[in-house]
Amino acid sequence: MKDLDIFVFLSVFQEMLGTLLWVLLALAAVILALFLAVLIRDRGLSYRRFVRAELVGLVGGILAVLFMQQITSSRLSDLGGPVDVMLVALIWIAGAIGTTLVAYLAQSYQKP
Repeated sequence: MKDLDIFVFLSVFQEMLGTLLWVLLALAAVILALFLAVLIRDRGLSYRRFVRAELVGLVGGILAVLFMQQITSSRLSDLGGPVDVMLVALIWIAGAIGTTLVAYLAQSYQKP
């Protein structure tokens, strides 16, 4: 594999998750739309909320990797090459970003 192609990652995720991939992508789109709506409503980003949400996001990235390990019945010791390491990194990043957005939204809808 000489070139990095996004469709390779999409194919691997489709193979691992099946229809759950499309459910997760739809959920991500809804969360992103809600986040943008909160940004518009609040007229900007609350940095205090965002820093707290980022701390939660660190844990969310770890939970995303553990979730994928449960789905694939594999361990980190089973990583076979650079593409596997990149997929684990992408899974962690996606989990961290998603959890950060959800935590920010949860704080935004709480009463002050």
